[in-house]
Amino acid sequence: MKKTYKLSVAGLERDLNMYEVSENLDIAAFILLGDVELTEKCAKALLDVCPEHDILVTAEAKSIGLCHDMARFGCNEYVIARKGTKVYMTDPLCVTVKSITTEYEQKLYLGQEDVEKLKGRRVLIVDDVISTGESLLALEELVKLSGGNIVGKAAVLAEGDAANRDDIIFLEKLPLFFK
Repeated sequence: MKKTYKLSVAGLERDLNMYEVSENLDIAAFILLGDVELTEKCAKALLDVCPEHDILVTAEAKSIGLCHDMARFGCNEYVIARKGTKVYMTDPLCVTVKSITTEYEQKLYLGQEDVEKLKGRRVLIVDDVISTGESLLALEELVKLSGGNIVGKAAVLAEGDAANRDDIIFLEKLPLFFK
Protein backbone atom coordinates (compact mmCIF):
# COMPACT_ATOMS: atom_id res chain seq x y z
CA MET A 1 0.00 0.00 0.00
CA LYS A 2 1.31 3.42 -0.98
CA LYS A 3 2.21 5.77 1.86
CA THR A 4 0.28 9.08 1.79
CA TYR A 5 0.11 12.44 3.54
CA LYS A 6 -3.24 14.13 4.17
CA LEU A 7 -3.20 17.78 3.07
CA SER A 8 -5.85 20.38 3.84
CA VAL A 9 -5.71 23.49 1.64
CA ALA A 10 -8.25 26.04 0.38
CA GLY A 11 -11.05 24.22 2.20
CA LEU A 12 -10.32 20.86 0.55
CA GLU A 13 -8.50 17.70 1.61
CA ARG A 14 -6.27 15.55 -0.57
CA ASP A 15 -4.17 12.45 0.11
CA LEU A 16 -0.74 13.05 -1.43
CA ASN A 17 1.38 10.08 -2.47
CA MET A 18 4.81 9.90 -0.87
CA TYR A 19 7.96 9.49 -2.98
CA GLU A 20 11.60 8.92 -2.15
CA VAL A 21 13.87 11.77 -3.27
CA SER A 22 16.98 10.29 -1.65
CA GLU A 23 17.81 7.57 0.85
CA ASN A 24 17.26 10.16 3.60
CA LEU A 25 14.26 12.07 2.28
CA ASP A 26 10.70 11.50 1.10
CA ILE A 27 8.32 14.13 -0.22
CA ALA A 28 4.55 14.26 -0.53
CA ALA A 29 3.81 14.98 -4.20
CA PHE A 30 1.38 17.86 -4.67
CA ILE A 31 0.05 17.71 -8.21
CA LEU A 32 -2.58 20.20 -9.26
CA LEU A 33 -2.67 19.04 -12.88
CA GLY A 34 -6.03 17.48 -13.58
CA ASP A 35 -7.61 18.47 -10.27
CA VAL A 36 -9.94 21.24 -11.46
CA GLU A 37 -11.69 21.77 -8.13
CA LEU A 38 -8.46 22.09 -6.16
CA THR A 39 -6.82 24.31 -8.77
CA GLU A 40 -9.76 26.72 -8.85
CA LYS A 41 -10.10 26.94 -5.05
CA CYS A 42 -6.35 27.47 -4.58
CA ALA A 43 -6.35 30.18 -7.28
CA LYS A 44 -9.15 32.07 -5.56
CA ALA A 45 -7.58 31.66 -2.10
CA LEU A 46 -4.20 32.92 -3.34
CA LEU A 47 -5.75 35.93 -5.04
CA ASP A 48 -7.33 36.87 -1.69
CA VAL A 49 -3.88 37.22 -0.10
CA CYS A 50 -1.74 38.48 -2.99
CA PRO A 51 -0.85 42.11 -3.74
CA GLU A 52 -2.24 44.00 -6.71
CA HIS A 53 -0.53 43.03 -9.94
CA ASP A 54 -0.84 43.55 -13.69
CA ILE A 55 0.35 40.17 -14.93
CA LEU A 56 1.33 36.73 -13.64
CA VAL A 57 4.34 34.60 -14.55
CA THR A 58 4.99 30.93 -13.87
CA ALA A 59 7.23 28.13 -15.12
CA GLU A 60 6.12 25.35 -17.39
CA ALA A 61 4.25 23.02 -16.52
CA LYS A 62 2.73 21.99 -13.16
CA SER A 63 1.47 25.43 -12.16
CA ILE A 64 0.08 26.53 -15.54
CA GLY A 65 -3.49 25.65 -14.56
CA LEU A 66 -3.15 27.56 -11.29
CA CYS A 67 -1.73 30.59 -13.09
CA HIS A 68 -4.48 30.40 -15.71
CA ASP A 69 -7.23 30.34 -13.08
CA MET A 70 -5.62 33.17 -11.11
CA ALA A 71 -5.51 35.27 -14.28
CA ARG A 72 -9.10 34.31 -15.13
CA PHE A 73 -10.33 35.49 -11.73
CA GLY A 74 -7.95 38.46 -11.55
CA CYS A 75 -5.71 40.38 -13.94
CA ASN A 76 -6.62 38.35 -17.05
CA GLU A 77 -3.02 37.99 -18.31
CA TYR A 78 -0.10 35.65 -17.72
CA VAL A 79 3.21 34.52 -19.19
CA ILE A 80 4.75 31.04 -19.09
CA ALA A 81 8.52 30.57 -18.84
CA ARG A 82 9.11 27.65 -21.20
CA LYS A 83 11.47 24.70 -20.66
CA GLY A 84 12.63 24.87 -24.26
CA THR A 85 12.69 27.35 -27.09
CA LYS A 86 9.97 27.33 -29.72
CA VAL A 87 10.20 28.52 -33.32
CA TYR A 88 7.90 31.43 -32.53
CA MET A 89 10.13 32.73 -29.70
CA THR A 90 12.32 35.55 -30.99
CA ASP A 91 15.63 36.23 -29.25
CA PRO A 92 14.72 34.35 -26.03
CA LEU A 93 16.10 35.14 -22.60
CA CYS A 94 17.40 32.05 -20.78
CA VAL A 95 18.16 31.16 -17.15
CA THR A 96 19.22 27.84 -15.59
CA VAL A 97 17.40 26.14 -12.71
CA LYS A 98 17.87 22.98 -10.60
CA SER A 99 14.71 21.82 -8.83
CA ILE A 100 14.31 19.28 -6.00
CA THR A 101 11.85 17.23 -8.11
CA THR A 102 13.98 17.16 -11.28
CA GLU A 103 17.08 15.01 -11.75
CA TYR A 104 18.97 17.41 -13.98
CA GLU A 105 19.45 21.12 -14.58
CA GLN A 106 16.77 22.79 -16.65
CA LYS A 107 16.63 26.01 -18.59
CA LEU A 108 13.71 28.43 -18.62
CA TYR A 109 13.08 30.72 -21.58
CA LEU A 110 11.02 33.80 -22.36
CA GLY A 111 10.66 35.03 -25.92
CA GLN A 112 10.81 38.77 -26.64
CA GLU A 113 7.02 38.91 -27.03
CA ASP A 114 6.63 37.82 -23.40
CA VAL A 115 9.51 40.03 -22.28
CA GLU A 116 7.58 43.01 -23.69
CA LYS A 117 4.46 41.95 -21.77
CA LEU A 118 6.41 42.04 -18.48
CA LYS A 119 8.41 45.22 -19.08
CA GLY A 120 7.47 47.98 -16.63
CA ARG A 121 4.55 46.02 -15.18
CA ARG A 122 3.69 44.78 -11.68
CA VAL A 123 4.45 41.05 -11.84
CA LEU A 124 3.24 38.34 -9.49
CA ILE A 125 5.31 35.15 -9.69
CA VAL A 126 3.21 32.01 -9.17
CA ASP A 127 4.20 28.43 -8.43
CA ASP A 128 2.46 25.36 -7.05
CA VAL A 129 5.10 24.53 -4.42
CA ILE A 130 8.14 26.48 -3.24
CA SER A 131 10.75 24.18 -1.71
CA THR A 132 14.40 24.98 -2.31
CA GLY A 133 13.46 28.23 -4.04
CA GLU A 134 15.59 27.47 -7.11
CA SER A 135 12.67 27.66 -9.57
CA LEU A 136 11.55 30.88 -7.91
CA LEU A 137 15.04 32.40 -8.29
CA ALA A 138 15.06 31.54 -11.99
CA LEU A 139 11.65 33.18 -12.50
CA GLU A 140 12.79 36.25 -10.53
CA GLU A 141 15.85 36.54 -12.77
CA LEU A 142 13.73 36.29 -15.94
CA VAL A 143 11.32 38.96 -14.69
CA LYS A 144 14.21 41.28 -13.75
CA LEU A 145 15.92 40.73 -17.11
CA SER A 146 12.56 41.58 -18.72
CA GLY A 147 12.27 44.85 -16.83
CA GLY A 148 9.26 43.74 -14.81
CA ASN A 149 8.60 44.87 -11.23
CA ILE A 150 8.09 41.88 -8.92
CA VAL A 151 5.32 42.73 -6.43
CA GLY A 152 4.98 39.26 -4.93
CA LYS A 153 5.92 35.59 -5.06
CA ALA A 154 3.09 33.17 -4.33
CA ALA A 155 2.56 29.44 -4.11
CA VAL A 156 -0.08 27.09 -2.86
CA LEU A 157 2.43 25.34 -0.60
CA ALA A 158 5.74 26.13 1.07
CA GLU A 159 7.69 22.92 1.55
CA GLY A 160 10.19 22.34 4.33
CA ASP A 161 12.30 25.38 5.28
CA ALA A 162 10.56 27.51 2.63
CA ALA A 163 7.72 27.89 5.14
CA ASN A 164 10.08 30.03 7.25
CA ARG A 165 10.69 32.55 4.47
CA ASP A 166 9.15 35.98 4.87
CA ASP A 167 9.37 36.94 1.18
CA ILE A 168 6.75 34.51 -0.13
CA ILE A 169 2.99 34.16 0.11
CA PHE A 170 1.58 30.66 0.53
CA LEU A 171 -1.59 28.96 1.68
CA GLU A 172 -0.21 25.99 3.65
CA LYS A 173 2.98 24.35 4.83
CA LEU A 174 4.09 21.00 3.38
CA PRO A 175 6.57 19.09 5.52
CA LEU A 176 9.60 17.22 4.26
CA PHE A 177 9.86 13.66 5.56
CA PHE A 178 13.38 12.79 6.75
CA LYS A 179 14.22 9.16 7.38
